[in-house]
Amino acid sequence: MAATTRGRRGWPRVNDNDRSIVGFVMLAHAVVHTYELSIPILLVIWLQEFPVGTGLLGTVVAVGYALFGIGALPAGVLADRFGSHRLVIACLVGMGASFLLLGLAPGVVTITVALALWGLAASVYHPAGLSLISTGVEDRGTGFAYHGVAGNVGIAVGPLVTALLLLVFDWRLVSMLLVVPAVLGAIYAVSVEFDPRAAVDIEEADAATDGGGTADADGTGDGADEAMSFDQFVADSRTLFAGGFAVVFLIVMMNGLFYRGTLTFLPGLLGDFLPDVASRLQLFAPDSPMAEEFDASSYLYSGLLMVGIAGQYVGGKLTDRVRVETGLIGVFLGLAAVAAVFVPAAEAGLGPLVIVSSLLGFLLFALQPFYQATVAEYSPPDDRGLSYGYTYLGSFGVGAAGAALVGSLLSVTTVGWTFRVLGAFPVVGAVLAGALLRSARFR
Repeated sequence: MAATTRGRRGWPRVNDNDRSIVGFVMLAHAVVHTYELSIPILLVIWLQEFPVGTGLLGTVVAVGYALFGIGALPAGVLADRFGSHRLVIACLVGMGASFLLLGLAPGVVTITVALALWGLAASVYHPAGLSLISTGVEDRGTGFAYHGVAGNVGIAVGPLVTALLLLVFDWRLVSMLLVVPAVLGAIYAVSVEFDPRAAVDIEEADAATDGGGTADADGTGDGADEAMSFDQFVADSRTLFAGGFAVVFLIVMMNGLFYRGTLTFLPGLLGDFLPDVASRLQLFAPDSPMAEEFDASSYLYSGLLMVGIAGQYVGGKLTDRVRVETGLIGVFLGLAAVAAVFVPAAEAGLGPLVIVSSLLGFLLFALQPFYQATVAEYSPPDDRGLSYGYTYLGSFGVGAAGAALVGSLLSVTTVGWTFRVLGAFPVVGAVLAGALLRSARFR
């Protein structure tokens, strides 16, 4: 195992292994979320082009997002057995192929299939990438912070690039152009090398290999090519849920329902509150194609996601300084407050709308490093992939129901009532985090 030389805080000074791992997961994370958050921008176009309502398209999008989470559980098992490197490469290739299919879609049925394939491919990333950080990067909190920042770069840049391309190209061609990040990411991923268990104690690393073998470059041992038995999967799952991880799983479900429910239709909702910026500022000739395609809500949406970069970084750094349970409580309560005031603030004018949107973006993504670090606190290293598989099953799989819920709510009630319903999820999350903190103090 290579020696580690590190500053008092922050990025490793000399440890090339840490740099390689963090750089690898940052790139892959950015690509995953570039696709994830480009979908709501395309959803606005689909609502205009196809004769379907918010309820049906919300369900279509929810299919892909649900598989994004559901596939995380088997992906977590595979990450523990076969290592993260190969899985992330497969993830990048699969996502690129799915967006190529999306660019060929003649209608809603093909869009559904393409998004489902994207969800399955993307589901591999989080259990593999987060498991890799937790076992391979010594300064785990900072690793999560940089990883989160990269994800938010993809989250913000994906919608922005999609919106800009839609100014001049048809949405199908835009979907095909979005294949490029996955191709470039896969090329880099094939070339990078690292030790995925460098941060794990030597005895734990030896115990994790079959018969005392040495972990290879993919993080697997001598017997890694043997599939995990169903009995072993059940036994490991029972052990995982016997402790505090059961509460952590419910917490990430609350996060997922709020996250997906809020972001999926937000570009369209913001458009209902924004003035006609292009006309007021005379950005384009009134009858030009650019003026017709320009949608200010897409850029405000990208802006609030960009603010999330700061949220990810601050949240990640705070996981090394405060109890993760306390951090979860604080951020959840902040999100509940934002949900309560979002519509009144949006109706008050452009300034309050920008402020409340920025707060939403900051808090929504500040939460993620806290629950990711909480998973690491409440799961054993050798089942870390499985634990993150369950985490993203709850966050993205169950959480995908938030998109279908909001689509249905918007078809039968007001935006105000929709946000009130969404606000219940962070309230429950805060209560669960409080219970986790209370039990931790008596351990």
